[in-house]
Amino acid sequence: MLDRLFQHIGRDQTMSKKIEPTSGKPRIAIAGATGRVGSTLTSLLASDPVDVVALTRRPDAARLPEGVTAAAVDFDNPKTIADALRGADRLFVSHGSSLQQVANEIALIDSAVAAGVKHITKLSSIGPATRLYPLAWHTEIEAHLSRQPIASSVLRPSAFADILSRRAGGQVSTGSWTGAAGEGRVNFIDTRDVAAAARVALLEDVYPDSQRVYHLTGPRAWTMPQIAEELSNLLGHPVVYKSRTLDQERTALLAAGLSPFVTDLFVGLDQMFRDSALGETTSTFEELTGKPPRTLQQWLSENIEVFRK
Repeated sequence: MLDRLFQHIGRDQTMSKKIEPTSGKPRIAIAGATGRVGSTLTSLLASDPVDVVALTRRPDAARLPEGVTAAAVDFDNPKTIADALRGADRLFVSHGSSLQQVANEIALIDSAVAAGVKHITKLSSIGPATRLYPLAWHTEIEAHLSRQPIASSVLRPSAFADILSRRAGGQVSTGSWTGAAGEGRVNFIDTRDVAAAARVALLEDVYPDSQRVYHLTGPRAWTMPQIAEELSNLLGHPVVYKSRTLDQERTALLAAGLSPFVTDLFVGLDQMFRDSALGETTSTFEELTGKPPRTLQQWLSENIEVFRK
């Protein structure tokens, strides 16, 4: 794939040409290089014949693979973003859910366009048009990106498997966990698979006017009771999922000390789970990478100790 990455196509000069790097080796900037997907993606790219620069607020504290350089970014100082993107051919954007996500990702996109970056890959999320966060934020950012004169690829993964460790890990050892997902079906995807797909998206041939979207999922959808049954088999004791209403879930999370912001995110996620809004199953990951996605059973087995505590 890399041998073909930036070759010209033998077509008429009036046709669009595929993107070429500004120098002999493509330079890829990773915004979110210390996050869940970004850290794995950075490690994958470190083995490729590309230059990788990690954009981070704290470059001195970032643990990066050998050969990856760090560039300090301060969103209150736009010049730092421009400096970090200088010479980059491609940009991966994954800011993480926060109240600043829309402003910061748009700042990255605008700076990339101004710096001459040729291709942006954005980590988004699968799901419906909604007022719920973070999907509503992703929708706003995607709309802004779509209007820019730059090639773009948008990755829309389904629910990350590791959300289960955050939502259920501390409860399952007692024999149950609670939520408001009901019997809704959810397709979970392994974070490592999202990173693998991002690597392909960043390295593949694109045209200057290319706009692509990839819906990434695991191999099947699950209900929470089905996941409880799988956990029961792995742990050797019964595990039950106890469902409650969205209002009951919100009250319980606030009582447990979660902030209103985090509570709204979790309740909104449960609402989408309940409605099977993240239950889609696609073959996109396998078509993109040439291998099947990891199963939820595999992820649960590898991380079962989280559910014993």
